[in-house]
Amino acid sequence: MCNLHLNKGIHTSAAFRCILTNSTICPFFTWRVLFWFCRITMAGSFARILSSKRKVGILSLVGAGSLTVGFFMNREQHVSAGAHVRRIYPPSAEYPDLRKHNNCMASHMTPAIYAKLCDKSTPNGYTLDEAIQTGVDNPGHPFIKTVGMVAGDEESYEVFADIFNPVIKERHNGYHPCTMKHPTDLDSSKIRGGQFDDKYVLSSRVRTGRSIRGLSLPPACTRAERREVERVVVDALGGLRGDLTGKYFSLTQLTDQEQQQLIDDHFLFDKPVSPLLTCAGMARDWPDARGIWHNNEKTFLVWINEEDHTRVISMEKGGNMKRVFERFCRGLQEVERLIQEKGWEFMWNERLGYILTCPSNLGTGLRAGVHVTLPRLSKDPRFSKILDNLRLQKRGTGGVDTAAVGNTFDISNLDRLGQSEVQLVQTVIDGVAYLIECEKRLEKGQDIKIPAPISQFK
Repeated sequence: MCNLHLNKGIHTSAAFRCILTNSTICPFFTWRVLFWFCRITMAGSFARILSSKRKVGILSLVGAGSLTVGFFMNREQHVSAGAHVRRIYPPSAEYPDLRKHNNCMASHMTPAIYAKLCDKSTPNGYTLDEAIQTGVDNPGHPFIKTVGMVAGDEESYEVFADIFNPVIKERHNGYHPCTMKHPTDLDSSKIRGGQFDDKYVLSSRVRTGRSIRGLSLPPACTRAERREVERVVVDALGGLRGDLTGKYFSLTQLTDQEQQQLIDDHFLFDKPVSPLLTCAGMARDWPDARGIWHNNEKTFLVWINEEDHTRVISMEKGGNMKRVFERFCRGLQEVERLIQEKGWEFMWNERLGYILTCPSNLGTGLRAGVHVTLPRLSKDPRFSKILDNLRLQKRGTGGVDTAAVGNTFDISNLDRLGQSEVQLVQTVIDGVAYLIECEKRLEKGQDIKIPAPISQFK
């Protein structure tokens, strides 16, 4: 008879196999041992569930009755198995060919880093190969250097810090996540100016993302987790009042005409077709558990389960960026309060700020932008340098990678991490005011100057 040590030594599953294969054990004894084996195993699983980092979300889910206990038992088994990635071949044989790649991940990945991290996974089972797959499948970009990797959950940034940290430092212009702290400030009363001439500024917009702690991010979430994100967020949004009162529209329930109209109005997102997103797994099960919530005036919107758990947007026609930002701060804080009342919270830490899927959106996740018409300045050879020194970026009005239409550009903040929301919006307000002043001077035939570079970290 083999010696059984269920609490130490032989793994319980090995002990289980030993019992079944040893013919010298009497039937009565066998079933007694099996009985206690099952009790110990089930008790251990339950204890691990209650002690996991996800306990806040789990207790909330149990209280809401949205998921069964069986889901958590199966999920916990996955968490235990995800601690180590089993491989047949050595890391050198699995190392991706990045010789022709031009993205941040490829610039910093080395065989040594890969060998160190390839056998690790997050508690949810997300691996390094899954995190970098989008960068492996997409070697480069004709206009900008892409990031080349995504996070599958909050823990990805810790487990794979050896590659994420240098990528973050490059993408965020020197921000060091190990030594620097990110500030957060949503006090819109600190903003100076922000009312632009509608002759130049056609529309104003501020957006950010937020992730629900305890649930995997879009590249790695299960169907049940994605549906839980939808339930948690929609439930909270239902508590908004006043000018924020609105309605949720699920993509699975919209008519084709309604969906297309919302897309044409720039209120809704379409199924991802960019290989940067599809290779990261963000289009899985489309359109299950995706949708849009907006207030009655369609000036405050929340996208659910696109690239992030949520995208929160404040927007309106014209040049009143100050009012747009005030609504943004007020709505975002109210949404967070309502989510916390349900026992949930947003992913956040003092080094990286708000945690989102793409490292490029860490920190504030904020992009404050205006559609501004600059027919003369846009043709001036100094235009790009002026934008660089003002820490601004330009896009076409159709978004990233699109061309300007009629000399109208989408001008927004270049930075996300290392400065607060108030600082970034103020940078946009001051910068756009300077661009408009340059345009006016050129209209009069006067010269313009390239401003001195402003500091990124204040």
